[in-house]
Order: sequence, then C-alpha cells, then structure tokens
Amino acid sequence: METSKAEGAVQEVAGKVESAVGDLTGDTSTQLAGKTRELGGKAQQLCADTTSMLRDATTTNPITTLAIAAAVGFLMGAIWRGGSGDR
Repeated sequence: METSKAEGAVQEVAGKVESAVGDLTGDTSTQLAGKTRELGGKAQQLCADTTSMLRDATTTNPITTLAIAAAVGFLMGAIWRGGSGDR
C-alpha cells in the first residue's frame, strides 16, 4: 500500500511542476493538466490512506467491521426496495 501512496506523492509533485511550467509559459492547457495531475495524486494518496485505515480496523475489530457492513447492506437494501415504485 505504501507504493500507491508514494506514487500519488510523485504524481502530486509532478503536477505542481507541470502547473508551474504552465504558469511561466502562460499555457493554460499545461496549467490545467498540471492541476489535474496534482489532484489525481492527492486522490491516490487519500485512497491509499483510507484502504490502510480500513485494513487496520478490520484486523483489530473484525466483529465490529462485520456489523457495520451488515448495517450498510441492510440500509442499501431498504433504500433500493423503497424506490421501486410498486406501492
């Protein structure tokens, strides 16, 4: 999982550099591409952090995790059933 977070950090830095180059040259498409790459890197890091957090929670509290998953599944089923329109 650390590889994914590291790749995200590299993408974020590369995006900042690309955006700075776009600022210097006045090229708006390069600026936009850099910002997009930077945000993609941040999102990748966030995903890696969330996955790691969920893995740790599942390892330390498997029963609680199972109960939460069951509750979420029940709520999703209730929402799905409620929107069927057969009333």
